[in-house]
This record gives sequence, C-alpha cells and structure tokens, in this order.
Amino acid sequence: MDRDIIIGLLIPFLGTSLGAACVYLMKDTLNVKLQKTLSGFAAGVMVAASIWSLIMPSMEMVADQFGKSQWIPAVVGFMVGIFFLLFLDMVIPHQHIDSDVPEGPKAKSLRKTTMLVLAVVIHNVPEGMAVGVALAGAKYGNDMTMAAAIALSIGIAIQNFPEGAIISMPLKAEGINKNKSFVMGILSGIVEPIAGFLTILLSGILVPILPYLLSFAAGAMMYVVVEELVPEATGEDENHTNLGTIGFSIGFCIMMILDVTLG
Repeated sequence: MDRDIIIGLLIPFLGTSLGAACVYLMKDTLNVKLQKTLSGFAAGVMVAASIWSLIMPSMEMVADQFGKSQWIPAVVGFMVGIFFLLFLDMVIPHQHIDSDVPEGPKAKSLRKTTMLVLAVVIHNVPEGMAVGVALAGAKYGNDMTMAAAIALSIGIAIQNFPEGAIISMPLKAEGINKNKSFVMGILSGIVEPIAGFLTILLSGILVPILPYLLSFAAGAMMYVVVEELVPEATGEDENHTNLGTIGFSIGFCIMMILDVTLG
C-alpha cells in the first residue's frame, strides 16, 4: 500500500488519540459549554467535508457520462449511506453522551460506559469510510488529488481531537481510571483506519462505483451530524448557549479552507 495512503488512514486516528489524552490534562468532567462547542465544531467539519470532499467530487466523476443528470449517483449513494447508518443505529446497542436512555436493542449486560463507546464507534465508521474512499478516489480516479484526500483526512483528524476528549472524559467521570479511559478513547477511534482500509480494498475492486461510494460516505456522515452532533450542540436545557452554532461555523470554515486550499 502506498505511503500516502497509510499516512492518510492514520492521521484521523492520531487526532482521536491526542484528544483522548486530554483525560490526563483536564478535570474529571467536561464543561457542558465546551462540549456543546466541540460538538458543533465537529458537525461543521463533517458538513463541509461531505459537500466539498465527497458530494462534489462524486458528481464531477460522472459529469461526462451523466451530463445534467450527474446528481443521480450522488443522490443514490447519499440515501444509501443514510439508511446504512440508520440500520447500524437500530441493531447496535449504544447510548449518547447527552442522553440517559440507551438506544438500539436492549442489552442489559452492557455497562453504560461500553454503550458510550459503541455510540462513538458508530459515529466513526462513516468518517473512516469517507477518508478511505477519498484516498481511493485519488489513487484510482481522475477527479481527485491525493492532496484533496489528505485535506479531508486532516479535517477529520481536527474534529476527532474533541471527539477523543468527549469520549474519554465522561468515561473518567463514570469512575474509570485515567489509563483505561485513555485506552477506550483510542479504541473508539481505531475503527476509522480499519473502515478506511476496507473501503479502499472495495474501491480498488469496484472502481466504477467510486462516485456512489463518495456520496455514500457523505450520507452516512450527514446522518451522524443530524442525529447526534447537532442535538448535542444545540440541545435546549438550562445550559443552552449559542456556542454550538459558533463552533459549527468555525468547523465548517476550517474544513472548507482546507479542502479548497489543499485540494
């Protein structure tokens, strides 16, 4: 496997690991306002990445073949991605950080901390696929550059940093020691390079479906944004602020600048 591809797969994982390390530097709990800001930031990065790094390249790849109907692969892949994440949401027991109610099938044997990690794992699957399909597009396609794929990888890593903290800090608050919280934070992110690697293998075999895979990853990421990140960032409670919206705007702009500049 090319060195650039290996680096591209590992960059997001590094972001998660560094974020999880915050468990050694911060207090026992993550400030609610900071958590809302970080969730909004992650949502902004993912929305911008879905548009500039995934959906637009998907349509550009089929422009000559589909003409004005180049939106077809984008829409098909996008909706399949949405339903794929909906399926994972329904079959995997998990619990979001801002909720006291587990989701998915009942699993009384699973601890709350385990379900918190599973929720982040579901979240990380589409991110890993997005990086993988972008790297595959740079390797096998003609409409994406390796610089653009690396830009997406860096953008995902930036938003993975707060995610690493968001998972490790609550685990510590639940009574788990720092070292175990750090390891569980890292493990929640290891699914990304694995998902990315498998996506690259699939893309290499089925090059014609690359446009669909790009938009599939975009749909999966947008599901996470709407289902999880936006409610966490803007949820109405006694701690409601506009920080989630501000974080979203900053994340969106940073990812847009990265993609346009490096892509």
